Amino acid sequence: MKRPSKSQYYIDIARAVAMRSTCLRRRFGAVIVKNDQIISTGYNGAPRQTSNCVDLGYCTRQQLQIPAGQNYELCRAVHAEMNAIIHAARLDMADSDLYLVGIEVETGELVSQIMPCLLCKRVIINAGVTRVILPDSPKGFKYVDVSDWIIEERIHPA
Repeated sequence: MKRPSKSQYYIDIARAVAMRSTCLRRRFGAVIVKNDQIISTGYNGAPRQTSNCVDLGYCTRQQLQIPAGQNYELCRAVHAEMNAIIHAARLDMADSDLYLVGIEVETGELVSQIMPCLLCKRVIINAGVTRVILPDSPKGFKYVDVSDWIIEERIHPA
């Protein structure tokens, strides 16, 4: 049996975390790791003590046929990255890695070419996370240096 790489190990954990999602379209899971220690996890779902899409039986964005990446304000869910960051102390997250996985609910397949949304990128920057790791192919990964987002924000502020 071949031992999985660290990236595969943490991506697999993020995939398991994603299964707690309450979204009817896409399940996301995030794991924050520092010094080979899991600091926090998060999945996308409605804020605590509010109704989520699974319980309501519908997704407003799905009903309105809103494409992925648009009109997030119509979504009931807090994103996985934000939930992971909310549940951790900033000091623990400084110089950490965030592993992120997305799963299509209908097919169970990984969401291709995922990237945190603009708001999540900003939260990740403020949290002190230095790198985001995303699945890029069945056994490959994309490593994103958060400092590139900081430079982008300076050059092209939204």
